[in-house]
Amino acid sequence: MPAPNPDLPAFDPARLAPVKRALISVSDKSALIRQAQALHDRGVKLVSTGGTHRAIAAAGIPVKDVAELTKFPEMMDGRVKTLHPMVHGGLLGDRDLTSHKDAMHEHGILSIDLLIVNLYPFEQAVAGGGSYEMCVENIDIGGPAMIRAAAKNHAHVAVCTDADDVDAVLADMDANSGQTTGTLRQSLAAKTYARSAAYDAAIANWFASQVKGTPTYRAQGGTLKQELRYGENPHQTAAFYADGSNRAGVATAEQLQGKALSYNNINDTDAAYELVAEFGSVAAGDKPAVAIIKHANPCGLAVADDFITAYKNALACDPVSAFGGIVALNGNLDAKTAKEIVKVFTEVVIAPSADEDAIEVFRKKKNLRLLVAGGLPDVTAPSLTQRNVAGGILVQDRDNGYVADADLKVVTKRAPTDAEMADLRMAWKVAKHVKSNAIIYVKDGATAGIGAGQMSRIDSARIAARKAEDAQAAAGWATPKTKGCACASDAFFPFADGMLAAAAAGATAIIQPGGSIRDDEVIAAADEAGIAMVFTGMRHFRH
Repeated sequence: MPAPNPDLPAFDPARLAPVKRALISVSDKSALIRQAQALHDRGVKLVSTGGTHRAIAAAGIPVKDVAELTKFPEMMDGRVKTLHPMVHGGLLGDRDLTSHKDAMHEHGILSIDLLIVNLYPFEQAVAGGGSYEMCVENIDIGGPAMIRAAAKNHAHVAVCTDADDVDAVLADMDANSGQTTGTLRQSLAAKTYARSAAYDAAIANWFASQVKGTPTYRAQGGTLKQELRYGENPHQTAAFYADGSNRAGVATAEQLQGKALSYNNINDTDAAYELVAEFGSVAAGDKPAVAIIKHANPCGLAVADDFITAYKNALACDPVSAFGGIVALNGNLDAKTAKEIVKVFTEVVIAPSADEDAIEVFRKKKNLRLLVAGGLPDVTAPSLTQRNVAGGILVQDRDNGYVADADLKVVTKRAPTDAEMADLRMAWKVAKHVKSNAIIYVKDGATAGIGAGQMSRIDSARIAARKAEDAQAAAGWATPKTKGCACASDAFFPFADGMLAAAAAGATAIIQPGGSIRDDEVIAAADEAGIAMVFTGMRHFRH
């Protein structure tokens, strides 16, 4: 382990460092000419590489090619151009050490005071579905080496990894007679190492997806999308980061109106959109579906021939819990449905798109947040979920498990009717998104009662039935919607009592994974009660 040089002074945030020479190599050239001109106007000598050099020179701005420093041509399709002592010596040479200055003088190494580098767009190549070879070619080598070198030497060098950083440097130079402050250089160094770590994490995770086995090391990176006022509670700090996967959802959505999203809003909106995506896309010919979420659990979901009917049916499942909830649609939001939604206090509405008339309806509710995501999450796409535990991280595949009709096994004497089977399939999809232990009742394409997050499965069955009774009272129905309903359990019934509680609520057909040592007892009890039961062979625990 290298020891710190005792001749080095302590880092001073107030120390100024002149900017006399800048090395620029960027893939994002949207601000390149403006910023290169600004640096030239401030007397900064420019050095550049490849396409960046050509763009600056074409704009008539004086610039040297990096090959003039290295005395070595760019080669191997640009793979080798900046990995040279003339570059890294100029970035790493410590101006406070006589030995460093002597080495630079002896070898003709010119100091580089400002480095502006965009890393190759690896994340974009992956998100865009690039071929294996394209993704590999977009792994930057020289860029990370340079920015890490410059960041290490932040006592003297400012490093910029995006256009906003360059504007901050220009402002700092203007305020300090062409010099940068140690405070800014330190901040830029911190951002650089975070960018480098996120970049390497993206590469590592992509490679992990290409090979078999569990990786020895696991990394995670992201780009700040939004600073949040606080987390789940006001005493917790929080922020929202995009992971670069470009998977449609909250991270890719455009907020058209309303207050800034909170931590809980984002979490609940993601839960709502993931659930409604299970029912396909109206644009692809699937029927309209509406999900209503509260505290990350569904409190209603329905499928119908139009969105206003689906919304009303979803709301009817639990109108009390829907107050202050999240509404998600699997197709374009229309004005008629928007007018119905605003009758109930709603925090967030998310859909792939929205009519201008629907947007106008929401404008009258200035705090209601409207998000359009441009598409639905791909429920079949592989991705990872992570959870921190004391001293470690739990990583797993996202639950994208799907049970085909051919995988369903009728285990009772009576098979479900076609209507019961349709409701069973729907209940099973909802169960995947309800916290365990989960019991879901569905009747005629709409949830009739949802029991979530209980320690006992029988308690979930009873809570779901109670919710149905509350909905009956609120709507003035003659009987709860659970009479003649289908029921889904996210995991097997360990005893017959949970299944019998569902039957007592009115369920006539049940779908569950099976696999209990007492399956025979549960099946026998179902036969005795005249219940049709289907096994899926797949569990959907959600903790």
